[in-house]
Amino acid sequence: MNKKIELFFKRALRRHKRNIEDIGGNTEKTIDKHFFRRLHHLKNVRRQMAGWLILIALVILVGFLQFGALREKYLPEKFVSGGIFTEGIVGSYTNSNPIYSSTSSVDSSVSELLYAGLFNYDAEGKLTPDLAESITLSSDNKTYTVALKSDLYWHDGTPLTAKDVVFTFNTIKNPDAESFLAPGWQGIRVEAVDDYTIRFELDNALGPFPHSLTIGILPEHILGSLPADQLRASDFNTVNAVGSGPFRIGKVEVNDASSETKTQTIGLLPFEKYHKGKPALSRYIIKTFDSQENLKKAFTAGEITAASDVSSVFDDQGTDSDNNFIPVNLTAQTMVFFKNSEGLLADTKVRRALTLGVNKQEIITATGDPLHPIDSPMLNPHFAYSKKVTQKTNNPSEAKKVLNKAGWKPQADGTRMKKKTRLSFNLYVNDSNEHQAVAEKLKEQWREIGAEVNVVIESEENRQSTIATHSYDALLNSISVGADPDVYAFWHSSQFDPRLKTRLNFSEYKSKDADASLEGGRSRTDPKLRTVKYQPFLKAWTTDNPAVALYRPQFVFLVSGELDGFTVKNMVNISDKYVNIENWKIRKER
Repeated sequence: MNKKIELFFKRALRRHKRNIEDIGGNTEKTIDKHFFRRLHHLKNVRRQMAGWLILIALVILVGFLQFGALREKYLPEKFVSGGIFTEGIVGSYTNSNPIYSSTSSVDSSVSELLYAGLFNYDAEGKLTPDLAESITLSSDNKTYTVALKSDLYWHDGTPLTAKDVVFTFNTIKNPDAESFLAPGWQGIRVEAVDDYTIRFELDNALGPFPHSLTIGILPEHILGSLPADQLRASDFNTVNAVGSGPFRIGKVEVNDASSETKTQTIGLLPFEKYHKGKPALSRYIIKTFDSQENLKKAFTAGEITAASDVSSVFDDQGTDSDNNFIPVNLTAQTMVFFKNSEGLLADTKVRRALTLGVNKQEIITATGDPLHPIDSPMLNPHFAYSKKVTQKTNNPSEAKKVLNKAGWKPQADGTRMKKKTRLSFNLYVNDSNEHQAVAEKLKEQWREIGAEVNVVIESEENRQSTIATHSYDALLNSISVGADPDVYAFWHSSQFDPRLKTRLNFSEYKSKDADASLEGGRSRTDPKLRTVKYQPFLKAWTTDNPAVALYRPQFVFLVSGELDGFTVKNMVNISDKYVNIENWKIRKER
């Protein structure tokens, strides 16, 4: 039986093999007959063949072109990740460490991009959690407990914990660190409850305290072993910075170091583990300039993507139509600060006359910008602002009466004198077009009432020195008053002490009533009670006129082309424009 089956399969295999050989032979005959034997006919139809091939190629090409045209017409462009954004800023890069960096626009901008705080300000200028998950206040209003988010990392990949937060604020408090923030943190105890919880214990209730938690946090694992007195001079503050913000430090270069117009380039790279998501931009570059004019030249030449805080250096007619001016309201005030402690401006009557002689609408018109006038040391959005207690201006006839009564008599040249003293003083301004226009208009208005004003225009570098040493009679300056009505730092008499690192009481204003009111207003947490406490300060300020309030300044961001994702409407600080920078996009694809 087995032999029969074996024989059957052998016969079937031989038949299958013969069939394959027959098929192969027939295929060879067919190919030979219908292809190889007819190849010589191609000579007779080569022109027709070439024509058909060309026609087919043209049809394919036209198809592709038509597809591309339809794609351009019907497929909209969309913003995508990638691209290099270069921002130009007037100033110089000296220190990005957040406990030192608020002295210049460049330093504060770089710091904001490299570091993150427990809280920051959102697109509307309202305080909102950043590294923090939540904050709670004890029943006695003296203890704040902050819970951290759990997915926080430093640029070197190390987890960020409560230890880093405690280290940061204890470093600020340490006098050896020489942080200008130290006075505001004395008497505040900071401790880690666990890896993700921090407790802040205050001796007394402090209403604006949560706003103090916007300071960038420092890495304890890098700086913990460095003596505090060596921190200010450390290269960690410039080329070796490590933060937890949206960008990490790349390369810092100084161009034309020997030139008067030297620039610095600070290259930043997106941080992959940023807690709000990796930024869409592939690189962010900040380039510094020594003047607004050189900033303008660089923008016009296409060397930078954006010009920061251009004020009125540019105008709509003087730039390309593809450029976009993005104005943002600042919770800030532009004022002329009169030095109350010495000289002519120590006289309350002189200050009152100068204030009455100011026409704010003319000044705003001179800037060329749609600015909002102010009439108080607080802004209208502040809950403690009062429409009933405001500064009186725009009354030159009353100003002349005040000066006449005070013994200031007009001379032949129009300038007033009292005994042998001319009513003359210096007004210091920076070299921006906006402030120069304001200064010239003020000079004109004060000349009308008999005051001689010498306008002193300073470079950014010289201006910083002038402000630090209070070397002026009057100072035209803008201050960031913030989202809370606590203006203690600008008007309390303790804030122009020469021993302070930063003396923000530019007027050197001193009033017992104002001091008591400022202390009472900030030592409460209930907004209604704080409003009541602040009223004596407002009354004292509008009576004494330590400064003349002019307008609420704007930040103007000039961008070449479109910038997607920029949604900021109100800013407490200029660097707050980066609040949603992880969403910025400049590249488009279909």
